[in-house]
Amino acid sequence: MDGQYYLDALNEPWTSFYNVDILAGVTNTSAIPLILGGETEMWGETADGSDVQQTIWPRAAAAAERQWSYDVTPKTADDSVKARLQAFRCWLLERGVAAAPVNNPSARSAPPGPGSCLYQ
Repeated sequence: MDGQYYLDALNEPWTSFYNVDILAGVTNTSAIPLILGGETEMWGETADGSDVQQTIWPRAAAAAERQWSYDVTPKTADDSVKARLQAFRCWLLERGVAAAPVNNPSARSAPPGPGSCLYQ
């Protein structure tokens, strides 16, 4: 993934954001405890007011979970992560945030059909 945490990389699914190793390239192991997290960016050239929420969510949530709960054990996106993101998407939709479906292979794709917010 080129930009690591650039949310305007529309062809990157949430799993790519979750699987980024924020310690990649850190050669001084004594600096590792000083790393508190990371940053996820959304630029304006690929989004506007009509689609910015769908572009950001759930991919920013995947990045946030990985950055906030980082430890030295490698982690990869799995079904437990997907279940948490699906539940989080439902929570966002209930609050009026237009989050994209978790099962979409890329950002801003339309849901495959009607159904639960958990399984779109």
